[in-house]
Amino acid sequence: MRFLTKLCAGVTAFAAAVSVATVALAVDISGAGATFPFPIYAKWASAYKGASGNGLNYQSIGSGGGIKQIQSKTVTFGASDMPLSTPELNRYGLLQFPTVIGGVVPVVNLRGVAPGALVLDGPTLANIYLGKISKWNDPAIKKLNPSVNLPDQVITTVHRSDGSGTTFIFTNYLSKVSKEWNDRVRFATAVDWPAGIGAKGNEGVAGNVAQTAGSVGFVEYAYAKQNNLAYTKMVNKDGKTVSPVAAAFAASAAGASWDVANGFGTLLTEQPGANSWPIAGATFVLVYKQPQDQAATKEALKFFQWAYDKGDQMADGLDYVPFPAEVKQKIVASWAQVQGWNGGK
Repeated sequence: MRFLTKLCAGVTAFAAAVSVATVALAVDISGAGATFPFPIYAKWASAYKGASGNGLNYQSIGSGGGIKQIQSKTVTFGASDMPLSTPELNRYGLLQFPTVIGGVVPVVNLRGVAPGALVLDGPTLANIYLGKISKWNDPAIKKLNPSVNLPDQVITTVHRSDGSGTTFIFTNYLSKVSKEWNDRVRFATAVDWPAGIGAKGNEGVAGNVAQTAGSVGFVEYAYAKQNNLAYTKMVNKDGKTVSPVAAAFAASAAGASWDVANGFGTLLTEQPGANSWPIAGATFVLVYKQPQDQAATKEALKFFQWAYDKGDQMADGLDYVPFPAEVKQKIVASWAQVQGWNGGK
């Protein structure tokens, strides 16, 4: 009888151990923030789930929300297209690193205007969003598009209503190409827009442009591509007309310096180069250096390490630009600052 009791106790303990091990193998990584990288994070997450059994619960709520959630410690990692400054990172004890580079593109809803058929430059785009250019057949737009049949139609501008890294990239660009924009509006994740319709997320802006005749908005390129929106070409700093393609986003980063000392916080708007897309930017991840849950943070970093190793082709397919191997090595080396990482072992 005593033998049977010990045997049953042993079986129960073994079953419990197996149950715990099974639970430990299936981990959901929690993150929140930027909508800019959501298409590639979703694609990576699906592939990673198949490879590891671990899922990613990512809330695409905008960079402002992602920063707030990581600061309040409600998620394992935050995501933002606006890099935090070194003092901000030090204040909260955060580590910051970039994942991919992408492009913010103007998108329009004009009957008969195909993707890439319309050309804009920085000053004209700024004046549209300032409300100084109010119709599509304005002389400034016609000068850039002499062969396009532009309608006598009121322009409706669409912008982000939430705290947004895409807004930060877009307004940072406008501040560089328009003194009036820089004086009146400036740049941030949220600004006082002079006019227009507000929408939540890249998804919301894409949806509003698709439904509003005569509208113009700005989204990360993957959203333009996925929603079949008519994107514009842009005149860059070198005076060249360029299309929003991965090679142009990469050209914007050609001279970038990625320094761990400032959290890799490099801005890529209005960069020189004949092939550079003028409204490019990296997207960033934020984790605590001394996380409350070391195991959860370790799993999040393992996900991004896998993405660096296995995710380049998926990023290419959505026209994001993966980082070069030497930059990835610097990024992964910086994770040694995170307590409990130990190289992911």
